[in-house]
Amino acid sequence: MNEQNYNDLSSIPQKGKLIGLDLGTKTIGVAISDSMRLSATPLETIKRKKFTLDSQRIIELINEYEVKAIILGLPLNMDGTFGTRAQSTISFKHNLSKMISLPIALWDERLSTSAVNNIMLEADISRAKRAKNVDKLAASYILQGALDRLR
Repeated sequence: MNEQNYNDLSSIPQKGKLIGLDLGTKTIGVAISDSMRLSATPLETIKRKKFTLDSQRIIELINEYEVKAIILGLPLNMDGTFGTRAQSTISFKHNLSKMISLPIALWDERLSTSAVNNIMLEADISRAKRAKNVDKLAASYILQGALDRLR
């Protein structure tokens, strides 16, 4: 897989809400766009259990918010190579695409969690609140990057 295969938003429909996912080993951060696709808002953090339960919650959110496509953060290594986390994300995308008919676009998420942590540190947010919110805020950061590119 090369850069043409990620950060490619050509499969994303031109209208409708998007959902952003930051896939971690223990949690999945979730963010949602407004219908005009101007901004991404943190929505929730899903505690990972197993794929069927995790995907079921994602599908519930897709239906509840009438989402038209998914932006899935792709955790590349800093040099742009694919490590085990990126491979796991691609597997998650493949398995999720069997359960839904929506487009799923990969988006380079390098430094998203770090950027969000830095913002929260600058805002003097407590460690406990940072830990509780970092995943959904990272999903929002990822989704906002894709929204900015779409405009």
